[in-house]
Parts: sequence; C-alpha cells; structure tokens
Amino acid sequence: MFLTTSFDITLTAWALAFTAAIVIGLSKAGIKGIAIVNVTLMALAFSAKASTGIVVPLLVVGDIFAVIYYNRHTRWSHIVKFLPWILVGIVCGVLIGNDLDEGVFKIAMAIIILVSVIMMYWWDRRKSKSVPTHWLFAGLVGTIAGITTMIGNLGGAFSNIYFLAMRVPKNEFIGTAAWLFLIINVLKLPLHIFVWETITVETLLFDLKLIPGIILGVFLGIRLVKIIKEDFYRKMILVLTALGAIMILIR
Repeated sequence: MFLTTSFDITLTAWALAFTAAIVIGLSKAGIKGIAIVNVTLMALAFSAKASTGIVVPLLVVGDIFAVIYYNRHTRWSHIVKFLPWILVGIVCGVLIGNDLDEGVFKIAMAIIILVSVIMMYWWDRRKSKSVPTHWLFAGLVGTIAGITTMIGNLGGAFSNIYFLAMRVPKNEFIGTAAWLFLIINVLKLPLHIFVWETITVETLLFDLKLIPGIILGVFLGIRLVKIIKEDFYRKMILVLTALGAIMILIR
C-alpha cells in the first residue's frame, strides 16, 4: 500500500502509524533498542519501501526533541569517529537498495545483530573495561549501520552495539546518539525525496498528524530513563536489541 492521500489510509493503518510514532518518541528519549518496533508497525501499515519515506521525517522530529533535551551530554569525539563510516554505508545503501532482495537482507542483518549482542554479553561477563580502539571496528560497524539505516531505518541496532562497546554512560549514550542520528536522518531526506521518491507532500502531511504521538513518546521515555539505573540500562539495551533482531526475522 503506497500512501497517496490521507483519505486512502485505513483506520488500522492510522492506529499502527500512531503507535509507531509513540515508539519513535520513546526510542529517541533513550529507550534504545525498540526502534525496530516502529519500523515493523509502519511496514505492516504500508509497503516496506514506502514506509521508509514516511518514517524518516518522523525520526528527524524525534531527533530534534532528543537533541534539545540531551544536548549537554553529547560526546562529539564518538560522532567524529563513527559518522564518516555511516555516510559511506548510506551511499552503499542508496546504490544497492533498489535491487537488494529483502528476504536475504533481513536474515543477514538479524544474524549480524544477534552475533554482535552475544559478543557484547560475553564481553560484559568478562568484566573487561577495555574498549575497541582499532579503526576497523568503527569502520565495519559504522558502514553496516549506514547501509541498514538507509534501506530499513534500522541503523540504531548497530549504533547501540558501537556505543555499548565504547562503554558510553547512559545520558552520554542518549545525547551522542541524538546528534548522530539527527545529522544522518537530515542527510537521508533529499535521498528519499529525489532518488527513491518515497517522501511526497502527502506523506509529509500525514507525518504532521503523527507528531503528537512522538511528543507523547518522548515525554514517557524521559520519565522512564530517569528511573532506570546505569547497569540495568546497559542490559536492557542488549535485550531489546536482540529482540529487535528476532522481530526482523519474523515480521
């Protein structure tokens, strides 16, 4: 189902889209790892490719709220190191996105995420305080994050893995990710408008009606983050990221 006018949208699609907007707000406020839920809901409401164009402007709105609230916690050194590789991945995603078999892509991505989560869990069990310093780690994870964020708005899972590996504290994790994805999603807008043509006047008007859902999600997410302890937050991200990978396989 490609979005043409707001009058063509069924009540079920509206409900799924509004729920997805709330999830976007929760994710941007710091409940990382649940972004796959909004992607899944939007894909159920609309066709997979069309849904990516609907989601990206909503992500930008959520990123703006997150940047406003968590800006003081941003660590730009991580963004400078990670962002260039994500941009490389986005270019790759644009080039291969039209011809890539979605089934193969989903399976490969889910396996990579699950293996990465298992590695992070093993790393935590060792109680090691060391972090990856070789450029190849940022290069590999960043490139995959760029490809997946362009094709399916799923780069968050790989950024989670990167920031967890860097042992970034909770608030700095959220603040740094907020700026990182604001930059990324703004850069994706013209690609969706002029290359894939998945963002139109109609989709933007539809997105405007979903903004209250994002605001509600951000408000709830900020309150939840305040009461979640640092150690539990790290474990929660690992679990939610793993569940997201499983959802990719079964959606």
